[in-house]
Amino acid sequence: MKENNRGYVVLISLIVALGGFLMGFDASVISGVVKFIEPEFDLTKIELGWAVSSLTLTATLAMMIAGPLSDKFGRKRLLSFAAVLYAISAIASALAPTFIFLVIARMIGGFGVGASLIIAPMYIAEIAPPKIRGTMVSFNQLNIVIGISAAFFTNYLILKLGQSEAEWAQAFKFDHYNWRWMLGLEMFPALIYFFSLVIVPRSPRWLVMKGYYEEALKTMQKASGETAALNDIKAIKESIQEDSNKKKSSLKDIFNPALRTVLIIGLVLAVLQQITGINSVFFYAPMIFEQSGIGTNAAFSQAIYVGLANLVFTILAMFLIDKVGRKLLLIVGMFGIAISMFLLSYGFGSATYTLTEKSISELPAAVDKQKLESLQNATFTYVSGFKSAVADALGEDDFMAHEVEILKSATALNANLILLGILAFVASFAVSIGPVMWVLFSELFPNTIRAVAISFVGFVNSVVSFLVQLVFPWELETIGNSMTFLIYGLFAAAGLLFVLTKVPETKGKSLEELEKILVK
Repeated sequence: MKENNRGYVVLISLIVALGGFLMGFDASVISGVVKFIEPEFDLTKIELGWAVSSLTLTATLAMMIAGPLSDKFGRKRLLSFAAVLYAISAIASALAPTFIFLVIARMIGGFGVGASLIIAPMYIAEIAPPKIRGTMVSFNQLNIVIGISAAFFTNYLILKLGQSEAEWAQAFKFDHYNWRWMLGLEMFPALIYFFSLVIVPRSPRWLVMKGYYEEALKTMQKASGETAALNDIKAIKESIQEDSNKKKSSLKDIFNPALRTVLIIGLVLAVLQQITGINSVFFYAPMIFEQSGIGTNAAFSQAIYVGLANLVFTILAMFLIDKVGRKLLLIVGMFGIAISMFLLSYGFGSATYTLTEKSISELPAAVDKQKLESLQNATFTYVSGFKSAVADALGEDDFMAHEVEILKSATALNANLILLGILAFVASFAVSIGPVMWVLFSELFPNTIRAVAISFVGFVNSVVSFLVQLVFPWELETIGNSMTFLIYGLFAAAGLLFVLTKVPETKGKSLEELEKILVK
């Protein structure tokens, strides 16, 4: 493969993988928004969870229809449409006058998320030569992680600009429209993605499917050279012909008793990846850090560390997965997740909440301090009890308006322990079940049902993700931080036991070998 061919493939792959960046950004930018929309729209905890999880709901629906639509209209056209949806969602979210309008705007973005999640890696796999296909496809996953990190960073930047005295920052009203800027900022990478796709060719495999052989050949010549292109086009034609002669798999096929083992493994891993709380952290990170009493600015800055830990350990997983194997990474990761969650449970469980005479006097002037005198020097061991008592004394609206400052003044816990627990959790997830689950899905299921099976377990994964995001604020309010993280830790411990006893090592085995071992 010549350098100019490699450079062309890398350029096209990087452009297409911007869809992954937008997906990661769109999913995580809401983490900085929840603090501000809850009081502005007077949301219940379930409504707050709905504002976060609604994107995942429509993304799940989009994942189910994106493949067939891309076969009909083409991969490139679907990606361009996804870019438009991202831009519309960003603008509409930023201008949302009501909670319902905001949810609808977020759901529009969810369709873009689901489409780009499926179509971007599919397109890259169809244009990249076999020798560099794995690396090129990994660009998409890497960009998702970079997008998550970028969202945490821009949220913090907008928060700081809102506190700036610079005339230009005040002119843009970053302080008054902070959450709207956070959501609207996505419009710019969405537009860049849309216009960058202009130079991206249509997928050669799709072109062959539709009979555009000359255009497909020209694209493959740029990607792999003239000789290789002819061979590739021939192979694509043969593959399409073989697929047309095969019996199409249906959903009921994956429930064949012979596939019981691989289906159970797939379903457990799909549930386990989300039930241990990763999207609670990604989508609510500043909220979690604020609960440790460190204040808003510190909470947003620590969320940046979450993104960086995710990025670093995702890259590490890419290097290790073919060296040490899938199962070892899962074992180490699930152990780390369980320990991290137990650490968080202990950290929040050992916290106490006391309003002293000094801490009350240091609260903002807008707080009616006389109403808090009845709580002076009273020590609470549960944050829910403390919040309830303060809300009763001040009134619900006044408490919500100053919750962060009150928690900061009253909370006594080891904030560094909370930060360590969160970062260890994210690192453990990113180096193990985060990326490894998808690799195992591609290896465990037999060729004849792989596409249908991955769609099914991916759907289950998305549904669990939606439910975790939806109920997390309610869990914090109802059962508290400590118990919520303890539950996540128990799920991780059960998952570790399952991995140790049921999940096979797939490293170094061909798909045919695995089929003989697992399909009875």
